[in-house]
Amino acid sequence: MKGEPVTLVDHPLEDAGPPGRREPAVRELTVRGLVLEAEDVLTVELTGAGLPAWTPGAHVDLIINDGTVRQYSLCGTPDATSLTVAVRHEPGGRGGSDWVHRALRPGDRVTIRGVKNHFELERADGYVLIAGGVGITPLLPMAERLAAEGRAWRLAYIGRTAARMPFLERIRALGPRATVHETAVSGRPPIDGLLDGPGLVYVCGPGTLIEAVRDALDARGQGERLRAEYFRAPDDADAAEPGAFTLRLERSGLDLAVPAGRSALDVVTEAGVDVLRDCEEGICGSCETTVLAGEVDHRDHVLTARERAANACMMLCVSRAAGPRLVLDL
Repeated sequence: MKGEPVTLVDHPLEDAGPPGRREPAVRELTVRGLVLEAEDVLTVELTGAGLPAWTPGAHVDLIINDGTVRQYSLCGTPDATSLTVAVRHEPGGRGGSDWVHRALRPGDRVTIRGVKNHFELERADGYVLIAGGVGITPLLPMAERLAAEGRAWRLAYIGRTAARMPFLERIRALGPRATVHETAVSGRPPIDGLLDGPGLVYVCGPGTLIEAVRDALDARGQGERLRAEYFRAPDDADAAEPGAFTLRLERSGLDLAVPAGRSALDVVTEAGVDVLRDCEEGICGSCETTVLAGEVDHRDHVLTARERAANACMMLCVSRAAGPRLVLDL
């Protein structure tokens, strides 16, 4: 697969519009194909006019017919002909996967919002990619692009059984740098053994896998190598109790009090200011907002350490003021 040189950045990028009140484009697309890639994993290929460009690690918001929104990583090839997502059926989930698996048919029209990318490939001497289950979806396009560009990379794909692991043919086509680990057959591979070599470590999968990688890197004194994308927000037992603070919405001319027990997102929304929202756990990036003044107590799982230190934006659903006041570009 030969393509344009991979886009490598010094920090993750967002292509959804200017800073501040982001308004990603909403598009209505047609379902061109549905393929059962593995047990309970369905790929959905979407096509339409004016498809957005995207880079590996990107995701789109899929707007379900009842108005709820779910994020799915793009897992096809970055071209202009279609967008592909993979959806694992979770009967006990929040409804998005059930709708995709039970109701969606070829020819149906669906609505997406985005593309957004908080999991972009950064500049590095090498790359270790670790996927757990359907967490392969953002990492497979990364591996294919890195392989096409002749860069240093390795991929470890971990799942319970091959029957539940999508995209095995594409993985095997990548050659010996990509390894498949069936935990039901041989157990989970020792995480520390996957981390040798220079560069960054990208991991996507269950929280237990991500925390195992984090712990192994921390034990090496290499925690700064980690780049992670979560399915669900992990527990943060060490987080300080949230305190009250005030918000100044500069463009709206509003001053708002945020009580200790409420999120900034809820308070801003109740004041009549429209901000995109979805996960309300600090993992999707939908409510990212530019900070004009004040110090942020970052509690999300989207921003990198460099982005947090820059103090230029925050996720309103979980993050708060570290001091008495924040000024936002809203």
